[in-house]
Amino acid sequence: MKIVHAQGKYSLDKQHETPPSYWIDSTPKTNYPSLREDIAVDVAIIGGGMAGISSAYLLTQEGLKVAVLEADHILQGTTGHTTAKLSSQHGLIYDQIIRQRGEEIARLYAEANEFAIDFVAEVVQQEKIDCDFSRQSAYIYTQLEMNTEKLEKELKAARLCGIDAHYETKLALPLDIKGALRFGQQAQFHPRKYLLALAQRITEKGGQIFENSEVIDVRDNDPATLMTHQGCKVTAKYVIMASHFPFHILPGLYVARLYQEREYAVVIKSSEAFPGGIYINAEDPARSLRGLPTSEGERILIVGEKHRTGHGGNLVDHYKNLMDFAQELFTVEEFPYYWSTQDCSTLDDIPYIGQISKDKSNIYMATGFRKWGMTHSTVAAHVIRDLIVKGDSPWKAVYSPSREITLNSVTGFAANSSVLVFDFISGKLIRGKEVYALSPGEAVIANIEGRRVGIYMDSESNIHKVDTTCPHLGCEVQWNDAELSWDCPCHGSRYDVDGNPLEGPTLKPLERIDL
Repeated sequence: MKIVHAQGKYSLDKQHETPPSYWIDSTPKTNYPSLREDIAVDVAIIGGGMAGISSAYLLTQEGLKVAVLEADHILQGTTGHTTAKLSSQHGLIYDQIIRQRGEEIARLYAEANEFAIDFVAEVVQQEKIDCDFSRQSAYIYTQLEMNTEKLEKELKAARLCGIDAHYETKLALPLDIKGALRFGQQAQFHPRKYLLALAQRITEKGGQIFENSEVIDVRDNDPATLMTHQGCKVTAKYVIMASHFPFHILPGLYVARLYQEREYAVVIKSSEAFPGGIYINAEDPARSLRGLPTSEGERILIVGEKHRTGHGGNLVDHYKNLMDFAQELFTVEEFPYYWSTQDCSTLDDIPYIGQISKDKSNIYMATGFRKWGMTHSTVAAHVIRDLIVKGDSPWKAVYSPSREITLNSVTGFAANSSVLVFDFISGKLIRGKEVYALSPGEAVIANIEGRRVGIYMDSESNIHKVDTTCPHLGCEVQWNDAELSWDCPCHGSRYDVDGNPLEGPTLKPLERIDL
């Protein structure tokens, strides 16, 4: 799919694949080796995103022998498709945490995320990393009168937690608002420029990074044993699972305690200068804005339109909605970039960071960052570093995957389980089409000899057929016309038109059909 400009209007051509994000396009591709032999390390880290690289950076500083194992290339997943805000302003989170878990947990949550911003700033300065880091004020605004009371409650909660929070009635953006909260001393940066520099420091300190080295099994012995798809074995005292949605079926029913969402981004070249600041609204559909310094001048990044992965139809409309929103606010000269991303969330909106269970003390996880992975990846690295090196962390109670279940978590578990059951059953009951016609760029789920088959016609009229049953846990995938992919509505696995995995937790491809 690509954005086409003709006769003064912007439209979308669905026959082309989505181009790379700005973060990926503006930085060099990595070329770390694949693991080709058995190794033994102190810490094996599964996943080369921000959580994995940040963890490896801290642990190599401690003198530990560390290996990062990435299934593809590092920093090309969610980290390479982020909004790249460094903020402790995570929606209306502080009033929620106080109500659900108490003021002390909320204060520690704020402390951890404020610390993360300052830590990145410190590393940028100490390591002399050119990554477009800049301090910004963060705003959450509402255009609905009914939400002003929520903002006032959040203001009180944020101040109780020690955050520099202020109430505003106007924004520098051309938006008519009813109210806004401003958090001071937040930040933005270029995540790949920052993390590629950390990756280099990791290897300089003796750490190892392996790309195209997918881990397919973890055996929780002491030490633990990891197996890669090439058949290599990694023996490690400690394992950190930083692979977004855990691919391994873990104790703790995490497959029902996590869910994944898609979100969309467009970059615009505007005639107007961006006023500074980072912004998000308090209502749906989500609208997030920030400035984007590039080699060709400043652009504006607009993100929003979240929905559960594998749900909804005509997903290309999400890009159109963001384009319309951009043109309402600014004089748009060009849409040079657009992309989508996938975020993993927990049932109580607080990530799972720490030991996966009390009886598996050498295996750690970092997942469920929601939309706020830049600070929480940094928090995760510190929490897990402290647990490994010191045996404790000041933020352990906030993020522990084994934390006490709240009423909200119970309700969320029941609701999420209901969605999973509905998606599984409905996918099995809905038969494919018996009669269909395709044009280039289109797909259909067809019934061929009693089998549910996903069929896609590419721009050159070649046909691609796959079995629509997700090999992860057996749900039926749905077509994503915005990204030209087959997406699983149950746990968020995604596949390209030939069935190759794009996003986990799946480890296996869809079956290709030659009927």
